[in-house]
Amino acid sequence: MKLIAVFNGPNLNLLGTREPEKYGTATLDDVEGLCAETADQLGFAIDFRQSNIEGELVSWIQECRGRAAGIVINPAGYTTTSVAILDALLAVDLPVIEVHITNIHRREEFRQHSLVSKAATGVIAGLGVGGYALAIQAMAGMLGDEDDEE
Repeated sequence: MKLIAVFNGPNLNLLGTREPEKYGTATLDDVEGLCAETADQLGFAIDFRQSNIEGELVSWIQECRGRAAGIVINPAGYTTTSVAILDALLAVDLPVIEVHITNIHRREEFRQHSLVSKAATGVIAGLGVGGYALAIQAMAGMLGDEDDEE
């Protein structure tokens, strides 16, 4: 079974209680359940993780080489600042889908420029936690297309 890594950046462990008017009331456990259910329906497994530490996220991304078929990432606060995460995503040479619960383009100006997007095959923003399910579906579609080419 192909593995899709789903990585979450800083403060996403506070989902459900942090600014529910922006992020909703779903918890990170709810998001993990949604991702696992979506992946299972499509014949994929997930490795779902969250960290507030940039270096830990970089290490996890690097570990995906030869282990995961693709990466779904919500870099959260590192979206606009982390060259290290960008470089790690580029180095592993895997399909990447960047996810944001809110529409970063309707938020403060400093949130509107994503460094991570330069490594992303696609970006989903502003669709709430349902964006994660869409990202898993899109990744499964991309990975299925790769199998068709072989």
